[in-house]
This record gives sequence, structure tokens and C-alpha cells, in this order.
Amino acid sequence: MSDLWAALCLVLVIEGLLLFVAPATWKQAVSQLLEQPDRALRVAGGVMMAAGLLALYWVRA
Repeated sequence: MSDLWAALCLVLVIEGLLLFVAPATWKQAVSQLLEQPDRALRVAGGVMMAAGLLALYWVRA
């Protein structure tokens, strides 16, 4: 369970780093995401989850 918390903390660090280093770029990316259809975002999210699960399997194997 502590590994899960560590992973979630790392996500927060990475997200915070992006906001800290390049806030204008982050705003631009978010505004572009708002223009995308829901289906495209769902597909992108599914691909990211699958890639994350495969990477996790590879790292933990």
C-alpha cells in the first residue's frame, strides 16, 4: 500500500513541477484540451492507462 501512496506523491510532484516551470504552457495545453471532443480525451486516457500498466508490469517484473 505504501508503494501506491509513493506513486501518487510522485504524480503530484510531476504535476506541480510542470505548473511551476511553465505555467503559460500548461494553460495553453489545458485550453487546447477543452476544445477536444470527449471521445478523443477518453481514447487518450485509455491509451495512457494501458501504457502505464504495461510500464508498471515491466518495472515490477
